[in-house]
Amino acid sequence: MRNRKNYLMNSTVAGGIFAASLAMFAPAVASAQDAAVSQAEDTTNVEEIVVIGSRIRRDNYNAPSPTQVVTREEATLQGFASTTEALQSTAVTGGTSQINNSYGGYVTDGGPGANTIGLRGMSPSRTLVLLNGRRVSPAGSRGSVGAADLNVLPTAIIDRVEVLRDGASSVYGSDAVAGVVNIQTRQNFEGLTIEAQRNEPLEANGAGGSTRLSVTGGVRGDRWRAAGSVERYERDELTLRDREFTRCQTDGFRNGQDYIDPLTGQSKCYPITTTGSNGVTINTIGTNTMAGVAAAGTTATSFNRWRPNSAVTTGLVGFEGVGGSGSDVNVRDTFEDRMLNESLISPVDITTLYGEVGYDLHALGNAEVYGEALFNQRKSSQTGYRQLALDYAQGSPLIPANLQDSVAFGDQGLNRGQDVGVRAFIGFGNDHSDQEVDFGRYVAGIKGDFFIPEWRYDAYASYSRSKSTYTSEQFLTDRLIETLDVVETAPGQFQCALLASNPGCVAAPVLNSQTIGGVLPQNWVDYVFRPVTGTTEFTEKVVSIGIDGPLFSLPAGRVMGFFGAEWRESEIDDTPGIDSQLGNTYNFSSSAITRGSDSVKEVFGEIEAPILADLPGVRELTLNGSFRYTDYDSYGDDTTYKIGLVYRPIDWVTVRGTYGTSYRAPALFEQFVGATTGFLSNANDRCNEYGADGVNPNRVANCTAEGLPGDFQSTTSVQVITAGGADAGLSAETSTNMTVGLVLQPPLPSGWGDLAFAVDYYEIEVENGVSRTGAGEILTRCYDSNPEDFAADTGFCRLVSRDPADNSLTVQDSYVNLATDNVKGLDYTVRYRKDVGPGTALFNLAVTQYTEISSKLFAEDPLEDYTGMVNNPEFTGTADVSYAWDKWRVRYGVEWIQGTDSYDYYGEDPATSDYDLEVGDYWLHNASVQYAANGWTATAGVRNLFNEDPPTISSGVYNRVGNAPLYSGYDYLGRTAFINLTKSF
Repeated sequence: MRNRKNYLMNSTVAGGIFAASLAMFAPAVASAQDAAVSQAEDTTNVEEIVVIGSRIRRDNYNAPSPTQVVTREEATLQGFASTTEALQSTAVTGGTSQINNSYGGYVTDGGPGANTIGLRGMSPSRTLVLLNGRRVSPAGSRGSVGAADLNVLPTAIIDRVEVLRDGASSVYGSDAVAGVVNIQTRQNFEGLTIEAQRNEPLEANGAGGSTRLSVTGGVRGDRWRAAGSVERYERDELTLRDREFTRCQTDGFRNGQDYIDPLTGQSKCYPITTTGSNGVTINTIGTNTMAGVAAAGTTATSFNRWRPNSAVTTGLVGFEGVGGSGSDVNVRDTFEDRMLNESLISPVDITTLYGEVGYDLHALGNAEVYGEALFNQRKSSQTGYRQLALDYAQGSPLIPANLQDSVAFGDQGLNRGQDVGVRAFIGFGNDHSDQEVDFGRYVAGIKGDFFIPEWRYDAYASYSRSKSTYTSEQFLTDRLIETLDVVETAPGQFQCALLASNPGCVAAPVLNSQTIGGVLPQNWVDYVFRPVTGTTEFTEKVVSIGIDGPLFSLPAGRVMGFFGAEWRESEIDDTPGIDSQLGNTYNFSSSAITRGSDSVKEVFGEIEAPILADLPGVRELTLNGSFRYTDYDSYGDDTTYKIGLVYRPIDWVTVRGTYGTSYRAPALFEQFVGATTGFLSNANDRCNEYGADGVNPNRVANCTAEGLPGDFQSTTSVQVITAGGADAGLSAETSTNMTVGLVLQPPLPSGWGDLAFAVDYYEIEVENGVSRTGAGEILTRCYDSNPEDFAADTGFCRLVSRDPADNSLTVQDSYVNLATDNVKGLDYTVRYRKDVGPGTALFNLAVTQYTEISSKLFAEDPLEDYTGMVNNPEFTGTADVSYAWDKWRVRYGVEWIQGTDSYDYYGEDPATSDYDLEVGDYWLHNASVQYAANGWTATAGVRNLFNEDPPTISSGVYNRVGNAPLYSGYDYLGRTAFINLTKSF
């Protein structure tokens, strides 16, 4: 039966699921839960432990760095079905956006399906993830694997998650710039526990729901221990069709400025794309400009875009062209029902096995040899929608007679050099991609008493390997070329012209209404639309040793020390499918092989010294210092340090602070990622209409120097090639991190309860940050540069080339050392606990304030502050109140994201702007109840109790989900019921 002491200990939380800096509030919280209870009764019996943020064993949490703790019980009461969900919650991340399963259609580090965490608004590569104090290596697919994938973490056997929101590079290594997340498993676990949880979205008929089943067991002998867990987690797909707010994306302009479809009289639904409000053309053909019948909504007389219409004698209705003021591309078809099959939240199946063992040697200083093994398999997939722009060469027998004379434009790569007669914009339908990632992590170590009295040692070696295969369905360019080159063998019968050298080639379909509408012969689709599969492997080896114990004594206490050394080696090998490597994927990015390795040798140490104690005005003054010497094979050596101070003038007031430096070597993908080719719209050519008034005179001179006319208009996409920066001299980035905090635990009159308050100010400043400039920025800086530099092909112009044959542009956009990133803010936490009636009430409040989230790419640029803009709220907060008595506990929680707007950033006047760039405050309410007795625990509740939809903004500015910003802080599932059942034996 749960007693009140257990409840009080388990409920030392703020902000819903995390202990609001237990480092600030709790007098002592041991790694084993009952140790905290013992502390309240007898401080002399507390087991020494090691907590996140320090390598030194201590008997309390009076550390200089703020630490938060995610407990198992609170995560369950919140309704989180996995460690991933808990870690990506607003309470832990402070409202900063995270990569989760809503990013399936986007290019993200770790590939689709990966879930990562970045603290303090920094990238995931600047946050270190540990399992039992040891590194979790990166996992995922494609060439940009560089951060731990939260999907690999076990859930069933976890005791708690410690979150250090402070730089700790000198303590843990170079990637602990913004903070550290440590997942701690249950220690000395005995018995058997079976657990099941189901989360059921009530507004989506169950779509997007998740299920977790697990078994956890442990046994012990006189000299040995063993424990482990097996679990299965499944998350169902949630599509655009499943939620009302994603079924029809509109422009969302203010004051009724949305385009009204003349065929329906309603705001037009667009596909969920990043191309702006015009969407993607489907059910349409492109020709040279010719006279035709105007579509409803346009008054032009000549057109180059048409849609079939059997009610018109010509069979074609024009909607984009010249000769009238009413020409508007919005009247084209841009949406069809199959677009609603796209994944809003991609499905995933995860199997996780974890085990740990230990054996007492009764030798080598009462040593224990220990081991851990983690195996995880993730199967994830995404459903997308594809447009197919199919080019029919002039004179092709596949073109109907009335369009045989059309010449739309020059060959775009499908017609063996022949001009394109007609382009068919076909709504092809759904495509699929999937990933399978197998992750293994194995640890073997020994720990015991060192030969120096009261000193201990711990040495271990670990090996981690992530092996993935990733597949996407692609149109193969070479096969499309073959199928479009046909001969007529009989009236209406066609075959590939080079069939003899290409057995199995299937002629492309005739250009007709059925083809344009996406009804295509299956045998042709099977021939040109093929799966392309790549593989990614990431391995990491670690050997580490550390010793710790007392150095000497001062009047205020003993000086403790920790010293260690570590060697790490990482290697990445990403081999995309051969068609992707050769650029044979039509209208899709190509990718080259990513292959490289790096290793590092480090020595480090930490000292904690009690300077003063038990003096008037100084109850405690403790100094903590750490250092680390790092020597990379690739980037040479550097030294980082951190200094921390804890000062308690009186028992209930604590002042603390830290200042440290960081040195982050670029991740392997930042160094070695293979050249990946993508495309920008031709509108990004800076020489378009460069002769117009008001254009930068340098740009005019530079475009003129290339022989382009003043009214030049590019007709080809801008090719962008992204590659790693190792060959370009990429160097490590440096940063500083400062935290200053105040903790108040005022004694209250008897019966008034316990109150604690804390505030921490933090600032992180990254210099020489690793970043890509961005193709648009490169083009602007090149064409607006001094004409002499332009002619000499120096500076940014060395990254730009123009093909004299068709005036197409190519931009090289590799990783370089440019960025400056600053994050500053405050954390406020309040906890109040009081006995009420037969039980205990607990109230927690946590608020994160960002006073600055700024960055710049170049030294001469001004810092751009994003605080308060859409997806970057200045304030976020969580609060909960709970009450426990006997076998029961009830909880009510609220999550808050402050409203944001981006009018100033985009130079828009909110009073007159056509754009809606503002979102209001966002509130999520959660409620749950728990009953525990006789080895059973049942928890049930509802997340998003009032079914709060995400707020909406206008199109054309931010990536959106439906009409809402793409932002991990918003809930896309809607009201969701959950139930968790646990039985222990």
